[in-house]
Amino acid sequence: MTTLESRLEYAGTRDRFYDYCRWEYTPAVGWRGKFRSVNLLYHSFDAAGWGEEAYMFVRALREGFGAGRTVWGVKWRGGELSWEFYVYDYRRRERRRSISRFLEILRPFASCRIRPNENLPYFMFSVDVTPALLAGTQPLERVHMYIGNPGSSVSSGICYALEEDRTRLENVYFFFDTERHIEDAAAKAACSAHLDTTVLDAQAVFRPGLTRCRTLCVANKQENDCIYFSRIDVDQLLLFLREMSYPSVLAGFVEEHRTELDHLLYDVGFDYRMAGGGLEVLKSGYYGFF
Repeated sequence: MTTLESRLEYAGTRDRFYDYCRWEYTPAVGWRGKFRSVNLLYHSFDAAGWGEEAYMFVRALREGFGAGRTVWGVKWRGGELSWEFYVYDYRRRERRRSISRFLEILRPFASCRIRPNENLPYFMFSVDVTPALLAGTQPLERVHMYIGNPGSSVSSGICYALEEDRTRLENVYFFFDTERHIEDAAAKAACSAHLDTTVLDAQAVFRPGLTRCRTLCVANKQENDCIYFSRIDVDQLLLFLREMSYPSVLAGFVEEHRTELDHLLYDVGFDYRMAGGGLEVLKSGYYGFF
């Protein structure tokens, strides 16, 4: 039986590093011989008891799209872990990493009846990945497709759900440089159908331990809003995992291997809405790449 220790990957001098938008960054400290980001994903598989098919799928995506081209997200909602994989290609219609290509890579694992229109100018798509999907007992029924949102003074994107027989709007995202536009981010969070700022100040969503980051993203979703903190350090990641009540085994792994993870920058976020005059966190996630 293959152990987690035998799967762990270590960074080399030629490694490059990306945040959850697949924008490149310079590591916080020297990285040679330290953990790659994918080790956190592998550990989450191990903690959840995933089978070999999860690791095979990661390998298939790397072979199909190239190393460092896929972003992963580990989500925590209602006491359960879930996973989402994101593929970027900012060349849009000139893209090489398409939904169609992803479905080809997926075919040995699961079926899908979605027929994407590759003429659309999307720059990214994502898929929720489950054990049932990779075991072939559940078809892929939805792909999340992201396109640009011209006309805004900040970077912005729109997410649509692609299904077999329909396309529907899901989310709208706005990205703010923390040093220059944190007040604009707060104003965007306050302009919400899910937050009554006469009762609860919008600053309630800006966790003090996390706002020391590079970028803030505020998103409007169908039933709640969401905030993301991009390029935080390993200590902030630990704070986030504890505040969001992730399984202790996940936070414990980060704490145990802190010095092997301190070169990486991390991205985290949580879905929220008001409930009973306070802030209710519905789901949270942390992100990396492989």
